[in-house]
Amino acid sequence: MDKKTFCAAVAERAGLSKEEAADLTRATLEEIAGQISGGEVQRLAVGLPDWLEPHLPRHDRRAHPKPLTEFVREISQRTGLKEEEARRGMRALLTVLREAMDPTHLEHALSMLPKDYRQLEAA
Repeated sequence: MDKKTFCAAVAERAGLSKEEAADLTRATLEEIAGQISGGEVQRLAVGLPDWLEPHLPRHDRRAHPKPLTEFVREISQRTGLKEEEARRGMRALLTVLREAMDPTHLEHALSMLPKDYRQLEAA
């Protein structure tokens, strides 16, 4: 899936503009990468569309997951969206990612995060 189609799909499902969807996509992937181990970042990158890979900063650190409420707050602050908009956008993003890639890479990375992140899967 190309960038334009991807961002349009996230925007439509989340009720955001395409620019907001693109910002949310970058911020969410960067924040997820910061929470999972470097090895998991590498595995996730393998499954992503090529144009999304630069938004997964590589590192060799261990996993440092954050509570979902803190994650949503940080995404909200980074994007300028209200927390509910950010949460809705992250739900849409995860749904579109599952459609755009082999979802096993995404599911494995998400399994490294606290269980309350499963709330984002209830799209």
